[in-house]
Amino acid sequence: MASFFARLFGESSTPGAAWIGIDDLNEQIASGAAMVVIDVRQPEEFAAAPGHLPGAINIPLPELAGRVAEAAAYEKPLVLVCKTDRRSARAAAVLLSAGVTQLAVLRGGTDGWHARGLPLER
Repeated sequence: MASFFARLFGESSTPGAAWIGIDDLNEQIASGAAMVVIDVRQPEEFAAAPGHLPGAINIPLPELAGRVAEAAAYEKPLVLVCKTDRRSARAAAVLLSAGVTQLAVLRGGTDGWHARGLPLER
């Protein structure tokens, strides 16, 4: 599983947390790779224009510490997303400290995804 995770997310630029680029994540989603995208923005941001990544679930950062078991229960690699990548990096720290290790942060967040013209849902 570790080698799959390394191939899926590449090398980590932050100790303990992997980062994934927008193009790489888009390719992984298109290929049907097993993963769960968790958007850590507030619910009103998640639902507002321009939207959220296709299939993403919303677990706001302030709630994440209390919902670690929910995130871990997916038993798939997690991709953490926010508007840029600051909150998702903080979310990674929360999950890592709770023992969840199969995760990555989307570099550039939904802003970067939208700037590339990739699809978003609302």
